[in-house]
Amino acid sequence: MTVSASRARWTSERARKVPESVFALMDAAKMRGRASGRSIIDLSIGSSDLAPPDAALEALRQATFDPHTYQYPLFSHTAPLRRAAAAYLARRYGLSLDADTEILPLIGAQEGLAHLLLGVTDPGDTLLLPDPCYPPYYGAAAVAGLRTWPLPLTAERGFLPDLDAVPQSVSARVLLLNYPNNPTSATVPDGFFERVRAWCAERGTLLIHDHPYAELTFGGYRAPSALAGGTAGVVELHSLSKTHHMGGFRVGFAAGDPDALSALARVKGAVDFHPYLGIQAAAVAALGTPASGLEVFQARRDALVPALHALGWAAEWPQASMYVWARPPGLTGSVSYAVRAAEQTGVALAPGRAFGEQGEGYLRFALVQPPEVLREAAARLAGVAVS
Repeated sequence: MTVSASRARWTSERARKVPESVFALMDAAKMRGRASGRSIIDLSIGSSDLAPPDAALEALRQATFDPHTYQYPLFSHTAPLRRAAAAYLARRYGLSLDADTEILPLIGAQEGLAHLLLGVTDPGDTLLLPDPCYPPYYGAAAVAGLRTWPLPLTAERGFLPDLDAVPQSVSARVLLLNYPNNPTSATVPDGFFERVRAWCAERGTLLIHDHPYAELTFGGYRAPSALAGGTAGVVELHSLSKTHHMGGFRVGFAAGDPDALSALARVKGAVDFHPYLGIQAAAVAALGTPASGLEVFQARRDALVPALHALGWAAEWPQASMYVWARPPGLTGSVSYAVRAAEQTGVALAPGRAFGEQGEGYLRFALVQPPEVLREAAARLAGVAVS
Protein backbone atom coordinates (compact mmCIF):
# COMPACT_ATOMS: atom_id res chain seq x y z
CA MET A 1 0.00 0.00 0.00
CA THR A 2 1.37 3.39 -0.96
CA VAL A 3 1.59 6.25 1.51
CA SER A 4 -1.09 8.22 -0.35
CA ALA A 5 -3.43 5.23 -0.38
CA SER A 6 -2.89 4.71 3.34
CA ARG A 7 -3.76 8.31 4.04
CA ALA A 8 -6.85 8.15 1.88
CA ARG A 9 -8.00 5.07 3.76
CA TRP A 10 -8.11 7.04 6.99
CA THR A 11 -9.65 10.21 5.55
CA SER A 12 -13.25 10.68 6.65
CA GLU A 13 -16.01 11.87 4.36
CA ARG A 14 -16.20 14.93 6.60
CA ALA A 15 -12.52 15.73 5.99
CA ARG A 16 -12.87 15.12 2.25
CA LYS A 17 -15.56 17.79 2.10
CA VAL A 18 -13.26 20.43 3.59
CA PRO A 19 -11.98 22.53 0.65
CA GLU A 20 -8.26 22.68 0.02
CA SER A 21 -6.63 25.78 1.43
CA VAL A 22 -5.93 28.64 -0.94
CA PHE A 23 -3.12 29.64 1.36
CA ALA A 24 -1.42 26.28 0.75
CA LEU A 25 -1.81 26.77 -3.00
CA MET A 26 -0.24 30.21 -2.86
CA ASP A 27 2.51 28.99 -0.53
CA ALA A 28 3.56 26.48 -3.18
CA ALA A 29 3.49 29.21 -5.86
CA LYS A 30 5.64 31.44 -3.63
CA MET A 31 8.16 28.63 -3.23
CA ARG A 32 8.41 28.24 -7.01
CA GLY A 33 8.85 31.98 -7.41
CA ARG A 34 11.56 32.00 -4.77
CA ALA A 35 13.29 29.05 -6.43
CA SER A 36 13.41 31.10 -9.65
CA GLY A 37 15.26 33.86 -7.84
CA ARG A 38 12.30 36.17 -7.25
CA SER A 39 12.08 38.25 -4.11
CA ILE A 40 8.68 37.61 -2.57
CA ILE A 41 6.18 40.33 -1.71
CA ASP A 42 3.57 38.37 0.19
CA LEU A 43 0.17 40.06 0.18
CA SER A 44 -1.82 36.83 0.24
CA ILE A 45 -2.47 36.46 3.97
CA GLY A 46 -4.11 39.01 6.27
CA SER A 47 -1.64 38.60 9.11
CA SER A 48 -0.68 41.92 10.67
CA ASP A 49 3.03 42.70 10.55
CA LEU A 50 2.77 45.19 13.43
CA ALA A 51 3.67 44.52 17.06
CA PRO A 52 1.15 43.90 19.86
CA PRO A 53 0.73 46.61 22.52
CA ASP A 54 3.68 46.89 24.90
CA ALA A 55 1.32 46.34 27.83
CA ALA A 56 0.21 43.01 26.38
CA LEU A 57 3.77 41.81 25.86
CA GLU A 58 4.77 42.85 29.37
CA ALA A 59 1.75 41.05 30.85
CA LEU A 60 2.73 37.90 29.00
CA ARG A 61 6.38 38.23 30.05
CA GLN A 62 5.43 38.49 33.71
CA ALA A 63 2.99 35.60 33.44
CA THR A 64 5.63 33.23 32.14
CA PHE A 65 7.41 33.48 35.52
CA ASP A 66 4.22 32.86 37.51
CA PRO A 67 3.81 29.12 38.19
CA HIS A 68 0.07 29.59 38.72
CA THR A 69 -0.28 30.21 34.97
CA TYR A 70 1.07 26.77 34.07
CA GLN A 71 -2.07 24.85 34.98
CA TYR A 72 -4.93 23.81 32.74
CA PRO A 73 -7.07 26.96 32.33
CA LEU A 74 -10.64 26.21 33.41
CA PHE A 75 -13.68 28.44 32.94
CA SER A 76 -13.28 29.98 36.38
CA HIS A 77 -9.76 31.05 35.42
CA THR A 78 -11.12 33.09 32.51
CA ALA A 79 -12.97 35.60 34.69
CA PRO A 80 -10.44 38.45 34.19
CA LEU A 81 -10.62 38.08 30.40
CA ARG A 82 -14.41 37.84 30.41
CA ARG A 83 -14.65 40.97 32.54
CA ALA A 84 -12.18 42.80 30.30
CA ALA A 85 -14.21 41.81 27.22
CA ALA A 86 -17.42 43.04 28.85
CA ALA A 87 -15.73 46.33 29.76
CA TYR A 88 -14.48 46.73 26.20
CA LEU A 89 -17.96 46.17 24.75
CA ALA A 90 -19.41 48.65 27.24
CA ARG A 91 -16.88 51.34 26.29
CA ARG A 92 -16.99 50.71 22.58
CA TYR A 93 -20.68 50.03 21.97
CA GLY A 94 -22.47 50.95 25.18
CA LEU A 95 -23.42 47.30 25.71
CA SER A 96 -24.14 45.79 29.11
CA LEU A 97 -23.33 42.07 29.00
CA ASP A 98 -23.11 39.49 31.75
CA ALA A 99 -19.48 38.37 31.83
CA ASP A 100 -20.50 34.99 33.27
CA THR A 101 -23.17 33.97 30.76
CA GLU A 102 -22.84 36.22 27.70
CA ILE A 103 -19.07 36.14 27.06
CA LEU A 104 -16.82 33.14 26.41
CA PRO A 105 -13.08 33.26 25.60
CA LEU A 106 -11.90 31.61 22.39
CA ILE A 107 -8.66 30.23 21.03
CA GLY A 108 -9.13 32.63 18.14
CA ALA A 109 -12.38 33.51 16.37
CA GLN A 110 -11.80 30.85 13.70
CA GLU A 111 -11.78 28.11 16.31
CA GLY A 112 -14.78 29.72 17.94
CA LEU A 113 -16.84 29.69 14.77
CA ALA A 114 -16.13 26.04 13.97
CA HIS A 115 -17.05 24.92 17.47
CA LEU A 116 -20.05 27.24 17.63
CA LEU A 117 -21.53 25.67 14.49
CA LEU A 118 -21.06 22.25 16.06
CA GLY A 119 -22.84 23.48 19.17
CA VAL A 120 -25.88 25.15 17.61
CA THR A 121 -26.59 23.05 14.51
CA ASP A 122 -27.23 19.44 13.56
CA PRO A 123 -25.95 17.70 10.41
CA GLY A 124 -28.17 18.61 7.48
CA ASP A 125 -29.17 22.02 8.85
CA THR A 126 -28.89 24.99 6.49
CA LEU A 127 -26.33 27.76 6.89
CA LEU A 128 -26.82 31.02 5.01
CA LEU A 129 -23.33 31.89 3.86
CA PRO A 130 -22.09 35.00 2.00
CA ASP A 131 -20.38 34.48 -1.34
CA PRO A 132 -17.58 35.53 -1.37
CA CYS A 133 -16.50 34.85 2.21
CA TYR A 134 -13.49 33.94 4.33
CA PRO A 135 -12.50 30.43 3.09
CA PRO A 136 -12.47 28.70 6.51
CA TYR A 137 -16.23 29.31 6.70
CA TYR A 138 -16.64 26.61 4.05
CA GLY A 139 -14.49 24.21 6.05
CA ALA A 140 -16.35 24.87 9.29
CA ALA A 141 -19.65 24.21 7.52
CA ALA A 142 -18.31 20.97 6.05
CA VAL A 143 -17.05 19.70 9.41
CA ALA A 144 -20.47 20.43 10.95
CA GLY A 145 -22.20 18.60 8.10
CA LEU A 146 -24.24 21.63 7.06
CA ARG A 147 -25.95 22.52 3.85
CA THR A 148 -25.03 25.98 2.67
CA TRP A 149 -27.26 28.47 0.90
CA PRO A 150 -25.17 31.17 -0.81
CA LEU A 151 -25.91 34.86 -0.40
CA PRO A 152 -24.29 36.57 -3.39
CA LEU A 153 -22.34 39.71 -2.51
CA THR A 154 -22.00 41.91 -5.58
CA ALA A 155 -20.52 45.32 -6.26
CA GLU A 156 -23.92 46.51 -7.47
CA ARG A 157 -25.35 45.94 -3.97
CA GLY A 158 -22.30 47.26 -2.15
CA PHE A 159 -21.36 43.67 -1.26
CA LEU A 160 -24.38 43.40 1.05
CA PRO A 161 -26.66 40.32 1.12
CA ASP A 162 -30.18 40.40 -0.26
CA LEU A 163 -32.01 38.50 2.46
CA ASP A 164 -35.36 39.16 0.80
CA ALA A 165 -34.21 36.90 -2.03
CA VAL A 166 -33.99 33.89 0.30
CA PRO A 167 -37.11 31.79 -0.37
CA GLN A 168 -39.52 31.19 2.49
CA SER A 169 -39.00 27.48 1.85
CA VAL A 170 -35.38 27.77 3.00
CA SER A 171 -35.39 27.03 6.72
CA ALA A 172 -32.01 28.33 7.84
CA ARG A 173 -30.65 27.48 11.26
CA VAL A 174 -27.85 30.07 11.08
CA LEU A 175 -27.02 33.23 9.14
CA LEU A 176 -23.29 34.02 9.12
CA LEU A 177 -22.19 37.58 8.32
CA ASN A 178 -18.89 39.46 8.55
CA TYR A 179 -18.65 43.29 8.44
CA PRO A 180 -16.26 44.99 7.93
CA ASN A 181 -16.00 42.28 5.33
CA ASN A 182 -13.28 39.88 4.33
CA PRO A 183 -12.47 39.77 1.43
CA THR A 184 -14.35 42.79 -0.01
CA SER A 185 -13.69 45.31 2.82
CA ALA A 186 -17.36 46.35 2.54
CA THR A 187 -19.00 48.13 5.45
CA VAL A 188 -22.67 48.35 6.42
CA PRO A 189 -25.00 51.37 6.48
CA ASP A 190 -26.85 52.61 9.53
CA GLY A 191 -29.71 50.34 10.54
CA PHE A 192 -28.32 47.32 8.73
CA PHE A 193 -28.09 45.02 11.73
CA GLU A 194 -31.49 46.10 13.02
CA ARG A 195 -33.03 44.90 9.77
CA VAL A 196 -31.00 41.68 9.79
CA ARG A 197 -31.98 40.92 13.38
CA ALA A 198 -35.65 41.41 12.57
CA TRP A 199 -35.35 39.11 9.56
CA CYS A 200 -33.62 36.42 11.67
CA ALA A 201 -36.21 36.69 14.45
CA GLU A 202 -39.02 36.23 11.95
CA ARG A 203 -37.32 33.20 10.40
CA GLY A 204 -36.13 31.61 13.65
CA THR A 205 -32.51 31.91 12.51
CA LEU A 206 -29.46 32.46 14.73
CA LEU A 207 -27.30 35.38 13.59
CA ILE A 208 -23.56 34.86 13.90
CA HIS A 209 -21.52 37.98 13.20
CA ASP A 210 -17.79 37.46 12.73
CA HIS A 211 -16.27 40.80 13.79
CA PRO A 212 -12.44 40.64 13.75
CA TYR A 213 -12.09 44.04 12.04
CA ALA A 214 -14.22 45.90 14.58
CA GLU A 215 -11.56 48.53 15.24
CA LEU A 216 -9.67 48.53 11.94
CA THR A 217 -11.52 51.49 10.40
CA PHE A 218 -10.52 54.67 8.60
CA GLY A 219 -11.69 58.23 8.06
CA GLY A 220 -14.03 58.47 11.02
CA TYR A 221 -16.03 55.36 10.16
CA ARG A 222 -17.03 53.31 13.21
CA ALA A 223 -18.05 49.70 12.63
CA PRO A 224 -21.30 48.77 14.43
CA SER A 225 -21.98 45.69 16.53
CA ALA A 226 -24.75 43.21 15.79
CA LEU A 227 -25.38 43.09 19.56
CA ALA A 228 -26.65 46.66 19.76
CA GLY A 229 -30.24 45.43 19.93
CA GLY A 230 -29.56 42.80 22.60
CA THR A 231 -28.04 39.34 22.79
CA ALA A 232 -31.11 37.19 22.07
CA GLY A 233 -30.54 35.17 18.91
CA VAL A 234 -27.16 36.76 18.16
CA VAL A 235 -23.56 35.71 18.72
CA GLU A 236 -20.67 38.01 17.79
CA LEU A 237 -17.10 36.77 17.46
CA HIS A 238 -14.28 39.14 18.39
CA SER A 239 -10.58 38.66 17.82
CA LEU A 240 -7.38 40.34 18.96
CA SER A 241 -5.56 39.20 15.83
CA LYS A 242 -6.06 42.29 13.69
CA THR A 243 -6.41 45.52 15.64
CA HIS A 244 -4.14 44.37 18.47
CA HIS A 245 -1.78 42.44 16.17
CA MET A 246 -1.94 39.23 18.19
CA GLY A 247 -2.71 36.72 15.44
CA GLY A 248 -0.20 34.14 16.59
CA PHE A 249 -1.43 34.31 20.18
CA ARG A 250 -4.78 32.76 19.17
CA VAL A 251 -7.14 34.57 21.49
CA GLY A 252 -10.53 36.18 21.16
CA PHE A 253 -14.02 35.93 22.61
CA ALA A 254 -17.63 35.21 21.72
CA ALA A 255 -20.36 37.48 23.04
CA GLY A 256 -24.11 37.13 22.85
CA ASP A 257 -26.97 34.71 23.37
CA PRO A 258 -26.44 32.73 26.62
CA ASP A 259 -27.99 29.53 25.26
CA ALA A 260 -25.79 29.56 22.18
CA LEU A 261 -22.68 30.26 24.27
CA SER A 262 -23.62 27.44 26.64
CA ALA A 263 -23.78 25.07 23.66
CA LEU A 264 -20.42 26.37 22.45
CA ALA A 265 -18.91 25.84 25.91
CA ARG A 266 -20.10 22.21 25.95
CA VAL A 267 -18.42 21.51 22.63
CA LYS A 268 -15.23 23.29 23.63
CA GLY A 269 -15.17 21.35 26.89
CA ALA A 270 -14.97 18.13 24.91
CA VAL A 271 -12.07 19.18 22.69
CA ASP A 272 -9.92 21.86 24.32
CA PHE A 273 -9.15 24.03 27.32
CA HIS A 274 -9.05 27.80 27.28
CA PRO A 275 -6.02 29.86 26.16
CA TYR A 276 -2.89 29.75 28.31
CA LEU A 277 -3.36 32.07 31.28
CA GLY A 278 -0.40 34.18 30.21
CA ILE A 279 -2.01 34.79 26.85
CA GLN A 280 -5.26 35.63 28.62
CA ALA A 281 -3.36 38.18 30.71
CA ALA A 282 -1.91 39.67 27.52
CA ALA A 283 -5.42 39.87 26.04
CA VAL A 284 -6.74 41.62 29.15
CA ALA A 285 -3.97 44.21 28.84
CA ALA A 286 -4.59 44.64 25.11
CA LEU A 287 -8.34 45.15 25.54
CA GLY A 288 -7.54 48.01 27.91
CA THR A 289 -5.56 49.86 25.24
CA PRO A 290 -6.81 51.70 22.15
CA ALA A 291 -6.53 49.98 18.80
CA SER A 292 -3.20 50.81 17.17
CA GLY A 293 -1.80 50.92 13.67
CA LEU A 294 -4.86 52.43 12.00
CA GLU A 295 -2.86 55.24 10.44
CA VAL A 296 -0.35 52.66 9.18
CA PHE A 297 -2.97 50.63 7.34
CA GLN A 298 -4.64 53.78 6.02
CA ALA A 299 -1.32 54.99 4.58
CA ARG A 300 -0.87 51.62 2.91
CA ARG A 301 -4.36 51.78 1.44
CA ASP A 302 -3.63 55.28 0.17
CA ALA A 303 -0.48 54.00 -1.56
CA LEU A 304 -1.92 50.85 -3.14
CA VAL A 305 -5.29 52.00 -4.49
CA PRO A 306 -3.88 54.76 -6.76
CA ALA A 307 -1.16 52.38 -7.96
CA LEU A 308 -3.82 49.85 -8.99
CA HIS A 309 -5.90 52.59 -10.63
CA ALA A 310 -2.81 53.50 -12.67
CA LEU A 311 -2.84 49.93 -14.02
CA GLY A 312 -6.45 50.39 -15.09
CA TRP A 313 -7.80 48.12 -12.35
CA ALA A 314 -11.05 48.69 -10.49
CA ALA A 315 -10.38 49.08 -6.76
CA GLU A 316 -12.50 50.77 -4.11
CA TRP A 317 -11.17 52.92 -1.26
CA PRO A 318 -12.02 50.72 1.75
CA GLN A 319 -13.31 52.38 4.90
CA ALA A 320 -12.25 49.43 7.03
CA SER A 321 -10.39 46.11 7.29
CA MET A 322 -6.88 45.43 5.97
CA TYR A 323 -7.65 44.48 2.37
CA VAL A 324 -8.08 45.98 -1.06
CA TRP A 325 -10.50 44.02 -3.28
CA ALA A 326 -9.45 44.72 -6.85
CA ARG A 327 -10.58 43.69 -10.33
CA PRO A 328 -8.25 43.77 -13.35
CA PRO A 329 -10.17 44.37 -16.57
CA GLY A 330 -10.95 41.14 -18.38
CA LEU A 331 -9.79 38.79 -15.63
CA THR A 332 -11.72 35.51 -15.59
CA GLY A 333 -9.21 33.11 -14.05
CA SER A 334 -8.16 34.59 -10.71
CA VAL A 335 -6.47 31.43 -9.45
CA SER A 336 -4.25 30.98 -12.50
CA TYR A 337 -3.45 34.70 -12.48
CA ALA A 338 -2.41 34.64 -8.82
CA VAL A 339 -0.19 31.61 -9.41
CA ARG A 340 1.45 33.26 -12.44
CA ALA A 341 1.97 36.50 -10.53
CA ALA A 342 3.77 34.69 -7.71
CA GLU A 343 5.90 32.62 -10.06
CA GLN A 344 6.74 35.39 -12.54
CA THR A 345 7.02 38.45 -10.30
CA GLY A 346 7.17 37.19 -6.70
CA VAL A 347 3.95 39.08 -5.80
CA ALA A 348 1.63 36.75 -3.89
CA LEU A 349 -2.07 37.60 -3.82
CA ALA A 350 -5.23 35.78 -2.78
CA PRO A 351 -7.33 34.82 -5.83
CA GLY A 352 -10.94 35.91 -5.58
CA ARG A 353 -12.31 32.52 -6.64
CA ALA A 354 -10.92 31.01 -3.43
CA PHE A 355 -13.54 33.03 -1.54
CA GLY A 356 -16.48 31.74 -3.58
CA GLU A 357 -18.01 31.82 -7.04
CA GLN A 358 -18.83 35.52 -6.77
CA GLY A 359 -15.16 36.23 -6.10
CA GLU A 360 -14.07 35.19 -9.57
CA GLY A 361 -12.47 38.04 -11.47
CA TYR A 362 -11.16 39.67 -8.28
CA LEU A 363 -7.88 39.59 -6.36
CA ARG A 364 -7.43 40.39 -2.68
CA PHE A 365 -4.44 42.42 -1.52
CA ALA A 366 -3.56 42.28 2.18
CA LEU A 367 -2.13 45.58 3.44
CA VAL A 368 0.74 43.90 5.29
CA GLN A 369 3.70 45.68 3.66
CA PRO A 370 4.93 49.29 3.76
CA PRO A 371 3.62 51.78 1.16
CA GLU A 372 6.75 51.66 -0.99
CA VAL A 373 6.60 47.87 -1.16
CA LEU A 374 2.92 47.97 -2.14
CA ARG A 375 3.74 50.38 -4.96
CA GLU A 376 6.51 48.05 -6.12
CA ALA A 377 4.08 45.13 -6.07
CA ALA A 378 1.67 47.02 -8.33
CA ALA A 379 4.52 47.92 -10.68
CA ARG A 380 5.58 44.29 -10.94
CA LEU A 381 2.04 43.19 -11.74
CA ALA A 382 1.98 45.47 -14.79
CA GLY A 383 3.92 42.75 -16.60
CA VAL A 384 1.54 39.87 -15.81
CA ALA A 385 -0.92 38.99 -18.57
CA VAL A 386 -4.55 38.80 -17.47
CA SER A 387 -5.18 35.72 -19.60
